Amino acid sequence: MSETRTILLADAAQNGPRRRRAVPRQRTSLWHREARFGQIFISGYTLLLLAFGIVPALYALYLSFTRNGAFVGFENFTRIFADYRFWPAATHVAVYILFWLISLIVVVVALALIVHAIKVRWVSASARFLYYIPGAIAGASSVMLWLFLLDPTVSPVAGLLRGIGLDTLVRTVSIDNLPVIFTIIAFWTGAGSWIVIMYGALNNIDAEVMEAARIDGANAVQTAWHIQLPMMTKWISYMGVMSLAAGTQLFVEPRILSQATRGVVPEDYSLNQLAYLYAFRQNDFSGSAAISIVLLAIALILSSIFIFRGKLFESD
Repeated sequence: MSETRTILLADAAQNGPRRRRAVPRQRTSLWHREARFGQIFISGYTLLLLAFGIVPALYALYLSFTRNGAFVGFENFTRIFADYRFWPAATHVAVYILFWLISLIVVVVALALIVHAIKVRWVSASARFLYYIPGAIAGASSVMLWLFLLDPTVSPVAGLLRGIGLDTLVRTVSIDNLPVIFTIIAFWTGAGSWIVIMYGALNNIDAEVMEAARIDGANAVQTAWHIQLPMMTKWISYMGVMSLAAGTQLFVEPRILSQATRGVVPEDYSLNQLAYLYAFRQNDFSGSAAISIVLLAIALILSSIFIFRGKLFESD
């Protein structure tokens, strides 16, 4: 018995290391192969990111600290902060982003939960398709569509507009109403695709977890609040980051409304519009770059809140 055991131990000592070494080699080879293909797939995106993202951002950073090629420190930032148009434009963008994010997170998640709760397949599929249709309309086209809807003289909902005291286009697009109008336009064009994404996130929740909640007696509201929403946190954070980045770039909507109303909506309503005026009306690219860097810094700070609060990069 001892002799047999000795032979087996000797065989294990001789062949064991060889077998243990073989598995890591195979895994290492597979990992290198996958990494090579991954690098090929992302190479195009990386080049575009460098050409149209990182390099322009670095150039804007350079311009924001120089003037006519000379280093001026924070002079450009001080100058734009002192501009009487800057803080009203910043306030307009901040109010719009607040309305936009709240409506997006609350309504999109609620609608996604409702669509997911519908058990009839064709009804659910039809609802998702209808939600997605407005997202297929380009931004400028969507604004033109809403310009038609907001004009009481031609709008199909003119009775509703007149009922709330908006009998002309000028009154409809007054400064006080613009944050709500821009929120509605943005929700119309962007919410549908996010509903579809949130619906996919809900489908990834393990069916056994949902079944366990049902067996424990949880109703639809309790299941959504205690199970589905916590498991959708990362997706909601991702939606917040992307929507925040889009919201800070408010430009097309106020510009088209400004042209359509002949200046009722000011040309410097948003920070992006103000940066445009600095660059192409005042020929002050340094001031325009400073505004862009301020927007970038604000977007990064607010996005980091969504990322860390939503644990976006943490593995489950």
